[in-house]
Amino acid sequence: MITDADMKHLRRCVELARKALEAGERPFASVLVAADGTVLAEDHNRAMSTGDPTRHPEIELARWAAVNMTPEQRAAAMVYTSGEHCPMCSAAHGQVGLGRIVYITSAAQFTDLMAELGLPGRTVNPIPIQQVVPGVPVEGPVPELAPQVQELQRRFFSKTAA
Repeated sequence: MITDADMKHLRRCVELARKALEAGERPFASVLVAADGTVLAEDHNRAMSTGDPTRHPEIELARWAAVNMTPEQRAAAMVYTSGEHCPMCSAAHGQVGLGRIVYITSAAQFTDLMAELGLPGRTVNPIPIQQVVPGVPVEGPVPELAPQVQELQRRFFSKTAA
């Protein structure tokens, strides 16, 4: 069940995704939250500006958590994200031992959007998080915010296609 606190963090993901788009990045963003609700770290995609396709926000947060949190703190933490983790990010999440994931748009929705826009298929197959990291609690998509994230994606792809 998505709570009011979850929605607050998910709205922040939308803000950060917008910031990523304004910086010329793909509009993906994530927030890492402790069990007590404290925001510990947040980031947005940085793959375009760095030339490093692994600079996804979920991986950056996993790296941060590995250095700054105990295994128990990581297991109790939550990751909020604008889009469902790709397999690479799911694996990083699992390897570090982070807890619950809540995402706004699913990988399937993103794949459908790319097809709708006539864009080529993805370079990595979208595999549901649970297939990569069994046992991690996952919730999403969140229909109330999905249109905002999808609009940011449309804007990104309209800029890159131009």
